[in-house]
Amino acid sequence: MDVPAGESRLRQLELAVTRKLDGLLHGDHQGLVLGGGTDLADGRLYEPGDDVRRMDWSLTARSGSPHVRTTVADRELEMWLVVDNSASLDFGTADCEKRDHVLAAAASFGFLTARDGNRIGALLWGPNGSTVVPPLSGRGPLLAILSRLEKRERAPEGAFALADALKRARLTARRRSLIVVITDLMDTGPWDKELRALAHRHDVVVVEIRDPRETELPSVGLLTLVDPETGRKLEVQTANAKVRARFADAAAAQVAAKDRAVKAAGAAHLVLSTDRDWMLDVVRFVARRRRRR
Repeated sequence: MDVPAGESRLRQLELAVTRKLDGLLHGDHQGLVLGGGTDLADGRLYEPGDDVRRMDWSLTARSGSPHVRTTVADRELEMWLVVDNSASLDFGTADCEKRDHVLAAAASFGFLTARDGNRIGALLWGPNGSTVVPPLSGRGPLLAILSRLEKRERAPEGAFALADALKRARLTARRRSLIVVITDLMDTGPWDKELRALAHRHDVVVVEIRDPRETELPSVGLLTLVDPETGRKLEVQTANAKVRARFADAAAAQVAAKDRAVKAAGAAHLVLSTDRDWMLDVVRFVARRRRRR
């Protein structure tokens, strides 16, 4: 039986993630799957080696024998994928388009989180408005989210307000969650303030998608540049070394500003570029977070 191209690609992503990243993301996020739990369960007789901090003094006094209170581990994680669907992600000059890395990032966090029965929801945001997918557990709901990303059409021209998407995520995610924001941060609005507010309550990871041509112009003569979100066109003479140098300086300043904003908000920052192996970058990101903890 022939498998549709989109479904085949999702299967390949799932296989790659579960084989190569298995165990790297599970339990990595602070405060979500740590310790012995906080929900009280039953009491039992004290045994040598038990944590004395779990002593149940009321039960001990009533029974006349030392008892400890058992707890249930807080293992259910709720994760939200906040995905940028703007036109600037329909761009790529290296091995793929930025939208391909959006799908890869969503699959990386999604498949490994879903394997343990955790719930995954999504907020898909773009020029056409927003779509909220309520958090559900299981492989099926995750595949439905990824299929939406895989099959989405090219975004029309229009501004994408990242600040609005982050605010919507903050108001939608009622319990403390892992929020994975997948975007290229090509936004001049006050998204940094909303990111700070979101990270105050949740564990936030910003997955920024980049392309090398966004920071460096090649020397190819007269080049027409088009803003995919506004349709504005600009002709640039790339053979001019001074023009390329000014572009590189401005781009470097923009990249540094975005890096500072994410760090100041208290969010983790993962950068995926269309000219690099996204899986290797994910592995390095997780390794750095674990070393810091």
